[in-house]
Order: sequence, then structure tokens, then C-alpha cells
Amino acid sequence: MIQTSRTETRSVEMSVLTDDQIWEIRQAAFEVIEKSGFKCLHAGARRMLAGAGAIVKGERVKIPRYIVEGCLTTVPKGWTIYDRCGRRAMEVEGRKSHYSTSTASPNTKDALTGEYHETRVQDIAIGAKVADALPHIDFVMPMGSAQDVNGTVADLYEFEAVVTNTCKPMVFIGYTPTGCEYVFEMAAVVAGGADRLRERPFVLLYPEAISPFVFPQEVVDRIFIAADRYLPQVPGATAQPGATSPMTLAGTVVQITAESLIHISLAQLRNPGCPVSMSGNVGILDMATALMAFGAPEGSLGLAAQAQVAQSFGLPTWGLAGATDAKRLDAQAGIESTFAIFSQALAGLNMIHDVGYMASGMACSCEQLVMGNEIIGMTKRFIEGITVNADTLARDVIDAVGPGGNFLAQRHTVAHLRKELWQARLLNRQPIATWQAAGQPAMEDRVREEVRKIVETHRPDPLDGNIREEVQRLKREGEKEILARMKKA
Repeated sequence: MIQTSRTETRSVEMSVLTDDQIWEIRQAAFEVIEKSGFKCLHAGARRMLAGAGAIVKGERVKIPRYIVEGCLTTVPKGWTIYDRCGRRAMEVEGRKSHYSTSTASPNTKDALTGEYHETRVQDIAIGAKVADALPHIDFVMPMGSAQDVNGTVADLYEFEAVVTNTCKPMVFIGYTPTGCEYVFEMAAVVAGGADRLRERPFVLLYPEAISPFVFPQEVVDRIFIAADRYLPQVPGATAQPGATSPMTLAGTVVQITAESLIHISLAQLRNPGCPVSMSGNVGILDMATALMAFGAPEGSLGLAAQAQVAQSFGLPTWGLAGATDAKRLDAQAGIESTFAIFSQALAGLNMIHDVGYMASGMACSCEQLVMGNEIIGMTKRFIEGITVNADTLARDVIDAVGPGGNFLAQRHTVAHLRKELWQARLLNRQPIATWQAAGQPAMEDRVREEVRKIVETHRPDPLDGNIREEVQRLKREGEKEILARMKKA
């Protein structure tokens, strides 16, 4: 029974798994880690694991359950993430959902012309600027993988492009361990020092192991680099049912859970208390094309199930939504991105990336990002649910208006209008005649015009000149060091 003397608000949510199913998946994941193990290509990590009590034979490592459970007692159960100006931006915990751009594609659908071309650093800067202007994009990843600079040092250029064009939190991949170190050093300059960055982190690292169960040396190095600095990291191995994970979604969720528990154990044994999420990606392989099907419903279903398992541990999660396999902003793009954004919000995934992917993840698109922002706004309103209290039950205003009246002039209507009704920016609600007089614009036309306005008029909060110069100096220094190391190798 609702007690109207107090406010009751219930978010809209869904569950994919029962408690018993979550238990079974957890048990299977612990058993896989203990009995099957994983391949660790990092000699120092193998020594660390052996010292902790793991069974190490060559590159194969099996971790007893008690060690993993011990690591779960030290990993933080949630984090607060700030923007680069030091303001609280995201609480990554519980069922709170935050959305981000797509990343790391070799191609870009040009923000102004709509043509496809190889991704350039300038495209990544524009993507960050557009993301900065969108109210429902909560954090930013470099929109693409720059092809106009040496790929080994591209993360340095990409970080600079993003951090100078948005105040929002950032997630970056890091292409080499040294590159990760330089990115964190540049971030510390922006934050006001390493201690300040740790206190108010605005950057997160995204190390990706290789499914199934391979942890390369460079990936482990990146895990350790973030752990040593107590900066948040998001495990991101991609399990593809039938290819790099079992064909069944249940088996895939077991694998993702096990791989992320291994990642957590590596980080916690290195530096107890460092923040790590329990996460991974479900990538659906289209057996007809051998491409990832980003719009497939099974991807969201698997991620929703994995999120429930992670939530049972009280740990933050990672999603993938707002992407499409379509090549232009058409009905397919709208259907696929809406389905994933909505379903993953219902599942309570925390950090949901890849809003803006097109063409099966092979291109980033500001148009898709802008449309995704609209979908996210609609989704967030739905997830908020309905507030029930003495005021919203509206007994007095119903009585005052009476039969046959209307509520347009009531103060109650004015007081609640903006909160109750989500305001569309791009969806067309005009009368037919008005729409015809405007030239009958389609969604693609309206989105393209919105992107153009943002690119031409939006001004992100600027970096201080001295800070920007120091970031550029570190970029040049890092590039020189990394390329010199490559020559020696």
C-alpha cells in the first residue's frame, strides 16, 4: 500500500536472471578460474600470483577461489568520477546509468559532409566537442582511432584532442604501457597534480584482455599502471558467442565474469583497494558476414545478464549501446540504437559506451551520437518512473477544476510541467502543414543541422594556456620516447 504521507518513487527496471541462475553463474565462474585458469604472458604477474598461492605452470595460471574472494573484499564497490574541472560528474554505482561516445574505429562519418573517410585527430577533436554539447552524453571516449599519426603514439594525440574539447570525464584505451603512463601524466597536469587526480579522477583506463582467457604482457602492464595510481579501470575483453566464447549466452556470461574476476585479482594483488569494474563486452558475430552485429538483441541480453551478476557482487558494470550496423542515419539506425539504449538502462548497467558507432563498429559518427543523445533523454525520463506523494496525487487540483474543466491555467500544471514532460529536440511533432512548409525534413536532416550548429557555435570550457602547453610538451616527449623504444626493439 502507498502511504501518501511520504514520497514514493520507483525506477523502472528489469531482471533477466533469477537469484538461482546468478548463483549458478557465479559458481561456474569461480570453478573456471580455479580449474581451467588463464594464460598470463606477463612474467612479473605470474610471480606475483604464485606468491599469493596461485598454481602456475609455464604461462598457465589457476587461481584458487579463496584468493579471488579475498581480492573481492578490497575492490571498491563504486566510484565517484569528476570532470576535468574537478566537479562531481558521475556516481558509478548501483543501477545508475551513464552514457558515452563510441571509440577506436578506423573510419569516421564526417560530421559536416556525412562522407566516410579514415579517422583523423581533427575528427576526434570534433567528436569530443559535439559530445561536450550534448546533455545526455555523460563521459567521452576518443571517437575513432587516428590514422593520420603513428598508431603506436596515437593515444597521446587522441587524449590531447579530447581533453581540450570537453570538460566531461574520459575513458581511454591506451595503445602502449608507456602511452598510458604519459596520458595519466597529462591528466595529472590538467587535474592539478597526481594526488588531486587520484582524489578527483576524471580519466579511466580501458584495458582489454583477449578472449578467451589470454592476458598479454602489455595488457597486464596497463592494468598495473592504473592500479599503481589508484585510478579506475574498466576490463573490456570481448566475448563473441560461438567464436571466442561458448555459443550459449549463459556460457558467455560465465566467461565474462571469470575474465573480469581475473582482471580484478591482478589489480588487487598489485595494489589492494584500487578501483576496478566487473565488466566485459558481448560481441555477437554475424555468421553470414563474419562481422560484429552491434544491433543484435542478444548483445544487450548478454550484457544485462552479466550486469546482474556484477550487481550481485556490488561492483560497477559496463555496457555497449547506441550503436548500429547501418551505414546511414535511417530507420535501422534508430531501431538498433534505441533497443540497446533502452534495454541496458532497464538492466541498470552503469557505464554504457559506443553511442555513435555505425557500420558494424567500423566508423564513428557525430550524427549517430546526436540521435543517440535524443534517445537517451527519452530513456532516462522513462527509467525515472512516477513520483507518488500528496502533491502529485493532485486531489485538490482535481477538485478545483471539477467535471468538464481543464488544467491548463492551474499553478499545479506550471509547477510540474517541465519535470513531468520530457522535451524533444529532434523528434518532429509539428502539424503536417508546418512540416511541409519547412521542406519536409527527415530525422537525418534535422540531426545533420544540429551537428553543424554544435560544430560552428559550441565553445567548450577552455584549458588554461599553461596547462595546454604542458600537455602538448608531454605529448611530444612521450611520442619521442615511444618511437625511440620501437627503434631499439
